[in-house]
Order: sequence, then structure tokens, then C-alpha cells
Amino acid sequence: MSRPPLIVLLTDFGISDPFVGVMKGVIASICPQAGVIDLTHAIGAQDLVEAAFHLDSSLPYFPDGTIFVCVVDPGVGTSRRPVAVEAGRFRFVAPDNGLLTPVFERWPDARCRVLDNDHYHLPSPSSTFHGRDIFSPVAAHLAAGVAFDSLGTFAAPETCSRIERFANRPLEKQEGWVGSVVSIDRFGNVITSFSAAAIAGGQAWCISAGRVSHLPISTTYGDVPVGMPLAYIGSSAMIEIAVRNGNASSELGIDRETPIYLTTHRQA
Repeated sequence: MSRPPLIVLLTDFGISDPFVGVMKGVIASICPQAGVIDLTHAIGAQDLVEAAFHLDSSLPYFPDGTIFVCVVDPGVGTSRRPVAVEAGRFRFVAPDNGLLTPVFERWPDARCRVLDNDHYHLPSPSSTFHGRDIFSPVAAHLAAGVAFDSLGTFAAPETCSRIERFANRPLEKQEGWVGSVVSIDRFGNVITSFSAAAIAGGQAWCISAGRVSHLPISTTYGDVPVGMPLAYIGSSAMIEIAVRNGNASSELGIDRETPIYLTTHRQA
């Protein structure tokens, strides 16, 4: 008998409370043979942009058939739909609130089902914990071999919610762009909304944000002395800001609301 597909969890639940453990208990009760991996439970509370980014940047590293359970759900208990999506090599179970925007961007031909067949839910689901009562049991049933189309009513992908992930806009009076902070990791490194493609083409670009101005794009932390800031292309192919052996977020005054400026060196 073949092993069930992997189930990957992404939430904003943290690990101080029992929520994640309970979700794993539900999965184990329905499909005990399924392997479960925690992608992250440290998404900022209700932060759909950060959740979508980390989901998208992680997809290439998982095997065919992986089921992603993505629960960042500020609209839990409202009229927002719970959905399952089959796209490319994967399946996804999540609220229809824009979290799956990168999935629809990658796979316009994705298939979608509204999770309205309560046979695959826990009895009497609560209005505040669909991660336990709907999303986890649906994922476990999928892993156990339940047919995707039996989960609920067909939904056209174009009816699913989208979010604007990278709201970069051109500067009005100089050559360059203003973007945003997508995520700040536990080291205080700042992931910006600018991809490596934004600086392709041979021009010399630099980054300004918070208390630092006109950082050239370096290669790695060792390019600057200890305690000095730098900008570089991170492992997710986005421009990041760091302080070598330090915390860029706290030391440079950069948070999720800080604008990020990408300009050419000649404007420094």
C-alpha cells in the first residue's frame, strides 16, 4: 500500500497555544499514516500578504501530491467560503480570502471546490476554529484517498478572492520605485516586495528604508563589516535588508508599515 501524501501546515496560530497540536490530532485520527510538516505557525496575526508570500516561495521544495493546509483566517465564521484547490502538483485547503492568490497566479487552470459537504468535517463545527473542524479533517480525508470532487460544490477559480501581494509603484520625481515590507524573519532581516528581477538589466540600484539610505545591493552578509547594514538578494529571490550579526528591523527602524525605496545609485 502506498504512503499517503504529505500534509503541510501554515498558520498564524503560534506554538504557545494548543491549536496546532489539536489540528495534528484531528489529522492523525482520520489518516494516521500521513506525514505532517509544519511550514510555519509564525505568520503575523491575520497577515494574508505574509502568508501568501511564504506559501509561494516554499512550493518548489515539496513533493508531488503534497496537501497544504493554510489557515490565516480573519473572516472565520463569516460568509467567506472554505475551499479546496487542486493546482499543478498540489492540493490546497484554505479560506477563500486571498491567501491562495499565488496559487491561482501560478496555475490559472486550477480546480476549486467549496467545502460544503459536511460529511468530511467534524460534527458541529465551531464558528472560530475551522482549522480544527473543517480544514484539517478535509486534508486528512484527501490524504486517505477521498476524491477531490466529493468535497463540495464546484467553484470557478475566477470567483475566488485575490489580494495585491506586491504593491510596488513608480516614484514620481526620480527613477525608481516605492515598495513595502513583506516579512521580517526571526533574525530581524527584512524581506522587501522587490524581486531580483527588479534590478536586472545592468543598472546600479540601491535601497533606502527606515534609518538607512542608499544601500548598494551586496551578495552576502560577509560583504560588510560586523554591525553594518546591507541589501542583498535573499534565498527567496527577493531583495532583503539586514545588519551583519544584528537585527535590521530594530536597529534600522523598519517594520511592516515602513516604505522601501529602490533607486539608482546616481540619485544618491
